[in-house]
Amino acid sequence: MAVIGEFVKKAIDVYGFIASEPDPAKAQLAVLEGLLTKAKLTAFGKKHDFNKILNNVDIVEAFQQAVPIHDYDKMYNDWWHYLLEGHQNVTWPGGQQYFALSSGTTSTSKYIPVTDDMLDSIRKAGIQQVMSLKNFDLPGDFFEKQIMMLGSSVSLIEKDDHQEGEISGISAGNIPAWFRAYYKPGVEIASITNWDEKVRRIAEEAPGWDIGSLSGIPSWIEMMLKEVISYNKLNTIHDIWPNLQVYTSGGVAFEPYRKSFEKLLARPLIYIDTYLTSEGYLATQKRPDTSSMALMLDNGIFFEFVPFSDDTMDDEGRVKPDATVLTLEQAEENVDYVLLISTVSGAWRYMIGDTVMITDKQRSEIKITGRTKHFLNVVGEQLSVYQMNQAMQTLQKRFDIEIEEFVVSAIRKNGEYINKWFIGSNRVVDGQEFATQLDTELRELNKNYNVARTKSLKGVEAEVIPVEKFHRWSEEYKKLGGQTKIPRVMKEDDFLDFEQYVHGLS
Repeated sequence: MAVIGEFVKKAIDVYGFIASEPDPAKAQLAVLEGLLTKAKLTAFGKKHDFNKILNNVDIVEAFQQAVPIHDYDKMYNDWWHYLLEGHQNVTWPGGQQYFALSSGTTSTSKYIPVTDDMLDSIRKAGIQQVMSLKNFDLPGDFFEKQIMMLGSSVSLIEKDDHQEGEISGISAGNIPAWFRAYYKPGVEIASITNWDEKVRRIAEEAPGWDIGSLSGIPSWIEMMLKEVISYNKLNTIHDIWPNLQVYTSGGVAFEPYRKSFEKLLARPLIYIDTYLTSEGYLATQKRPDTSSMALMLDNGIFFEFVPFSDDTMDDEGRVKPDATVLTLEQAEENVDYVLLISTVSGAWRYMIGDTVMITDKQRSEIKITGRTKHFLNVVGEQLSVYQMNQAMQTLQKRFDIEIEEFVVSAIRKNGEYINKWFIGSNRVVDGQEFATQLDTELRELNKNYNVARTKSLKGVEAEVIPVEKFHRWSEEYKKLGGQTKIPRVMKEDDFLDFEQYVHGLS
């Protein structure tokens, strides 16, 4: 076994033994105090009197009373647009070198500030993730292998006083010098903006690499692996990368992709979920006997939780001003919450757009359950993406198919609402039978959906289509690769446009 690899492994074991997990309440209070102290002389800190908050007996309560909840539009319109115009000390000390362009499930680009402190936070989170590998019983030589990080282009857009790009590209462009020897596909290939060209170059170079782990969004990692296998005339990816042992997933739930993903392997990998967003690295899976992720409690991000219900959310998917807001200490397990974050990039009580569920409070572990605006509740269905994924996993087994993508909308038919689904699969099955089974499964998973089906939700329809049609739509209307995600829920007009597009494909 490699000497260097064994040394690294032992160093990780020792560090992990010494570095015990922080007390959640104390760690989060320290983070909030640190955020307020550092930002108290910014325009935002002066506006909301951070000095007064810091002198309060209950800093958390004072903070929640003084600072309003922000979604992106409010944060940008009130504050962040000044950063794009070149102003300094707006929501965080200093100027602004990077903006992350979000490319999730919304069509409009968002400009998220990425400060030097946030880049440090992301690097520290990455180290925490590496240190947690001690829990996964990996051999020493694993730590000498290369890491394939498939993200957005590291070739950023140059503006007068800052650079713009996706967070994965910004992060990859700022990796430590010592890590570059392990990083693949390397800066040259990672700078390529055309997805097809980038993947072809990876396929060409693949025989010369010794990849031990993969990192990236499941659908795009899968497409890359297929190209490498096809180009090099392989049976599985292990024919060319025999030491591949770990896949670090992010962006979306991995489980719906597992069945098709594992067809590309000679043996299953160790799967590790992460929660890296344009706004920061929020959580990572730290142990093998769960798919939940542990929040980064002491790394420049303060978390708050809003119960996800009609009482707390308005019709636009925003948190109501009078909504109940809880700290991690106050929140409960197995409840859907809207996540708020305050960060070292100058996001304050910021609604990131995700809903999460605390699965283990003692370990501060969570699962992502959906998006606030991709929660289907037009006629009382109250379906989360988490429940949709659960149903899809069941139907994969029942129909013996692979379901990689899906999208749903509440649309009007003959004057009444139905739920219409498009299912992206490896083979087509009868849509009517699929819809019947899906409806039954969702009724069992969600009592509110079951009630809606007896009242205002008059039917369920489904079309099972080749998953390539989703990819072609993504390529044409959004962009392929990087952090791009296909929405699970669409508004009616957008859904009808999508339906027209896929019906127009041969």
